[in-house]
Amino acid sequence: MPKIIVLPHQSLCPEGDVIEAKKGDSVCNTLLENGIAIEHACDQVCACTTCHVIVREGFNSLNPSEENEDDMLDKAWGLTPQSRLSCQAIVQDQDLTIELPKYTINLAKEG
Repeated sequence: MPKIIVLPHQSLCPEGDVIEAKKGDSVCNTLLENGIAIEHACDQVCACTTCHVIVREGFNSLNPSEENEDDMLDKAWGLTPQSRLSCQAIVQDQDLTIELPKYTINLAKEG
């Protein structure tokens, strides 16, 4: 079973974590099911950037991003070439190392 290694994040996962993931599940669902409260303001329909993650290892093992995700990612804070929306990134057979960005852009929450 693949693992997701979550690098430490000041508020969401201060110690970091290593969690087991199921092939075919989204990174977002896997994080949520394991107590890492990543934002997902659009209910995981690829309509915001709050679940943005940076895939430090295992990026190429994920399903390819689609145009809608790429368009949304252009609006994400801290965008990198290894950025994905975790709601669209589907776990395959390889372990992943992810970084949760320091900030998110959540217009619904921020008013």
